[in-house]
Amino acid sequence: MSIFIFIIVLLLLVLVHEFGHFIVAKKAGIRVDEFAFGFPPKIWSIKKGETTYALNALPLGGYVKIYGENPDDVTEGSDRERSFVAKPRIIQAMVIVAGIFFNLLFAWMLFAGALMVGVPAPADGGEGYPVKDIQLMVTAAEENSPADHAGLRSGDILKSLSDGAKVTEVTSAEGVIAFISPREGTPITLTYERNGKTEQTSVTPRWGIVPDAAAIGIYMDPIGTLKLPLHAALWVGLKKTYQFTVLTAVELSKFFMSAVRGNSDFSQVTGPVGIVNAVSDAAGVGFSNLVLFTALISINLAIINIIPFPALDGGRLLFIAIEGIIRRPIRPRVANAFNVVGFAALMLLMVAVTYHDITKLMH
Repeated sequence: MSIFIFIIVLLLLVLVHEFGHFIVAKKAGIRVDEFAFGFPPKIWSIKKGETTYALNALPLGGYVKIYGENPDDVTEGSDRERSFVAKPRIIQAMVIVAGIFFNLLFAWMLFAGALMVGVPAPADGGEGYPVKDIQLMVTAAEENSPADHAGLRSGDILKSLSDGAKVTEVTSAEGVIAFISPREGTPITLTYERNGKTEQTSVTPRWGIVPDAAAIGIYMDPIGTLKLPLHAALWVGLKKTYQFTVLTAVELSKFFMSAVRGNSDFSQVTGPVGIVNAVSDAAGVGFSNLVLFTALISINLAIINIIPFPALDGGRLLFIAIEGIIRRPIRPRVANAFNVVGFAALMLLMVAVTYHDITKLMH
């Protein structure tokens, strides 16, 4: 099920990104030969007009084949004026940047849609709007803590605590701490709600997790539901898109600067396997969380694609800028060589990150 949800999320993000290239190229009068999800071998295809729409076997991305992106493919004939290279460089740049823009636009729509349906929010995080149905939620369980071993996880709603003699309804984090602190070594039955179902688990507090008290190793926060009207959802969604775009760009810049200095933390990088698990966790908390997580992935995809690296949209934009400066096209052989090397480097990085994800799962 996790892989199925991941493929659906990836399909949406790829379709949005490639549709950006597709629609702007079409509007600019450029011939689009193929619109494909996944990489070959081909599973299914249909041709409508001049464009072939295809579904390929490897669901790791997608592409739009625009006539003339490779100048070597352009021959003398009636369609030369409809080729990518025949268009002004400003049009070429608009076609390239459209995929990035559509990913950010999609993130905005996802944020706004989720806010209209209702999203989890801290009691004081309503953007000026009331947060309703506030309950105490587990936001994290410390690794190897009693709570972790008992199966508690982020998103669980705490309902009640019992030591066999006394049952206490959960009303606040302070109340939970007051109940647990004096009960070192005493099994506590904790009742919680997960995905709408009420469940119980036994957890035994111990010393050493927090200073001078017994604890079970959970972080808690009063969380409610924030539901906004259309106009407010669009405005708050736009603000969230901007904030997370800036945050992602800053953090990614820090990572690459660390990599240049040789002290980057490779564990910060997540590949397809890690994303499958993250998508599964988000879906497990609720549909709105999955929508918000998809919005964040869409922002990440946009930021990564604008990096000026061969085989990425940013690399192609860099070539267009260089051509504008030198006032002549870069030799196709040179551009293709850089793109091949860049693509190979990206594939090697993906293999390395995937291996890292798998080793993390095995430990």
